[in-house]
Order: sequence, then structure tokens, then C-alpha cells
Amino acid sequence: MTEATVLYELRDGVALLTLNRPKRLNALVPEMQELWFDLLERAADDPDVRVIVVTGAGRGFCAGADLERLEGISGGDINPGEEAILSRAQTFPLTIPKPIIAALNGATAGLGLVQALMCDLRFAAAGAKLTTAFARRGLVAEHGMSWILPRLVGPSRALDLLLSGRVVLADEAASMGLVDRVYSPDQLLGETLAYARELVAHCSPSSMATMKQQVYTHLDAPLERALEESNELMLDSFRRPDLAEGVSSFQERRAPRFEGLGATQRGGRFGGAQRGAPRGPVSQ
Repeated sequence: MTEATVLYELRDGVALLTLNRPKRLNALVPEMQELWFDLLERAADDPDVRVIVVTGAGRGFCAGADLERLEGISGGDINPGEEAILSRAQTFPLTIPKPIIAALNGATAGLGLVQALMCDLRFAAAGAKLTTAFARRGLVAEHGMSWILPRLVGPSRALDLLLSGRVVLADEAASMGLVDRVYSPDQLLGETLAYARELVAHCSPSSMATMKQQVYTHLDAPLERALEESNELMLDSFRRPDLAEGVSSFQERRAPRFEGLGATQRGGRFGGAQRGAPRGPVSQ
């Protein structure tokens, strides 16, 4: 593969990452997956990046793992325990302390759906097709999907999607909470970038990083612990310059000038062990 399989563009505080194997509906291979995670690291470390948007080139977002590679694994030509191993788990995007928005421009299947679910928000093009696909490939709910999917749509709907492997269109996906917004195909990327730029213009990167951490770490926490930790974080925010800037900008009716997050502020991450490990296999 001579052309970059993931493209990176920074504009107006938004890092746009584009999965770039359009002839294969952006089906994933390990090298592409590693580049995607490397570019997420790059965006996390760059204080000029406030928000990350990921989409697909061509007609689809991501059709899952490349079927040619799956054939190699099932035929014994590829050892999944050696060759198809990533240095970071598929849940790695959840550890990035900046909002990640997926613009699902078309087919989103299997491992491609995993990628979408590990983003913080999902906007979809009308007519886009989403499917778990695992049961129809003789596989299981992979890479944390059994954790994230029921939290988005509920256990029974998650089981419907997993057991049947049926295709749902964007409108049905929105009705069940699988995606957050649906736009016409020609408006999807523009509307997603406009939303991202709103966050860039008006929202504190430190606040967004902390809130992302709160939401994911408190999914399994007792209410008492979540309340205690949130109160501690609130008191800490009172001492930070972003509060003074947020109040001043509101009173002066101007855009706030919040500082960006960079490599020196990566302590805002949660699940820090995922930076180098755990390791996870690339499969469907």
C-alpha cells in the first residue's frame, strides 16, 4: 500500500481523519489500524487540535476487517496470535482526552462498527447501513462491543443486533440510540465539521476532557462514588483559569480563549494502561 490508508488534515482546530481504502470500502488491515491509532495519538498530543472527526473515503465508512485477511486466518495462512496483533486495544479511542466524532458516510460493519462505537458521537448519512455481522461470520461480539453496545441501545436491542447480524439503516439506528444525528449524504461531513467547530469555538478543552473521563469511568460506578468524584473535580475546576476566562468571555460577549490540551496534559486520560497495552487481535 503506497498511498496512506488514513489521511490526516488539521483545520480550524479540528483534526479530520479519513479512512482511505475506498476500493475496499475502507476495510481494515493491521497496518491501517495502527496508523489510525498513531494519528489519534498525534491529535491528542497537538494543542492546536480541539476536536477529532473521522470519516471514510468513497461510498463507505468501514466494511470491517478485510475479508481476504479473514480467509487467510480461517485457512491457517495467517496466525492471528502473531501477525494480526495490535499494540493497542480497540477501546483505545476512549482514552483520547478529546472529543471524537464519527461521520458515518456509508456501510459500517463488524470491526468498522466497533470503530464507530468507540467514538464519542456518531453522525450518519441517511441510508447508511450498519451491522454487527459477527454471528454471520461465525464470530463473537468482539473488541468490547458487548460492553459498549448495551449501554447505547439497551441489552435486548444489543442482542437483536448481535444475534441476527441484520442491517439497520441510519434512521432506525438513530431511533434506538446507535447514532446521534442523521443528515443527507451531501450534508453529513459539512454538518459534522460545523458541530466540531462549535465545540472548538465555545468549549473548554480541559472541561471536555474531564467530562469524557467522567462519563466513561462512571458507567459502572456507584452513584455515591460518581457524586464524590464529580464534586472533587468541580472544586478543582474553580481553581483553573478556564473558569475565569469562561465567565469573562460571557460577560464581555466574546468568544472564549481557552488553552488547548497537549502532550504535557495527557494525565487527563483515563485507562492509561491502554497506551502501550493491552494488546488485541484484529479480526472481523
